This record gives sequence, C-alpha cells and structure tokens, in this order.
Amino acid sequence: MRLWSLHPRFLDAKGLVALWREALLARKVLEGRTRGYRKHPQLERFKGFRDPLAAINSYLYFVLDEATRRGYRFDQRKIYPIPIIEKAIPVTSLQLKFEFEHLVSKLEVRDPKHIEKIAGEKLDCNPLFFVVEGDIETWEKVKK
Repeated sequence: MRLWSLHPRFLDAKGLVALWREALLARKVLEGRTRGYRKHPQLERFKGFRDPLAAINSYLYFVLDEATRRGYRFDQRKIYPIPIIEKAIPVTSLQLKFEFEHLVSKLEVRDPKHIEKIAGEKLDCNPLFFVVEGDIETWEKVKK
C-alpha cells in the first residue's frame, strides 16, 4: 500500500487508479472492516489525526478531484459526505522529495513519457497535507 503524500497530479494513470483503490482499502482498515493492513505504517498519520475517517475521506476527495480533472470516472459515491479538510496533517519536505524520486524510478519502467510531463513542476502535496521542514518520515520504509 502506498498512500502518496505527493499531489495526485504527479501520478500517471496507473498510479492514480492504484492510489484510489489503496486509499479505499485504507479507509476500510481505519473503519475496522479488514483483518489485514491494520498496522501499516502509512496509516499512522491518519490514525493520529483527531478524526481519521474524515482525513482519509478528504484524501480520497482530492484523488477523485484529480481523476475528474483528467476525465476519468471514479465512483464519486464511494466518498462519504463530509466537509473537506485541507492542510490538516504535516508531511516533511524530505518525505516529499523521497516520494518524488521513488515515483520517478517507477515511471522510468512504467511510463517514461509521464516523467516529461511532471519534470520541473513545483513539488507539492495532496491538499490534505501541509509541508514542514524535516527528514524522511519515521513511518517510511527506506531501502538502504
């Protein structure tokens, strides 16, 4: 499961679809409706928020918004009616950089032309998050 901190516009088509599915799974985990993934480290930032379900639904909303902007037809009914939360959860600057580099390595294999589309764009995050200076997040699995 990868719940990107990056803004969804950085993802290619396959990445955006995968993110939608994985975020829906993450919501099921936060609702207690699955047996697996309950201790997944990327869920920690949602669990630490005062209302984890509102946070994951807002995250999903911003993924849906990007999909709609691209003309995709994700099922809007899968988003529960909640107020949209912006700039609620911190993410570190080096986490964003790490994720961007990780994404580029995936795109080199999967969709090299997409790298050209996102090259030079200002690095930013899903609007649920706000950037703070700092190292790679402690929940991130970094291969050495």
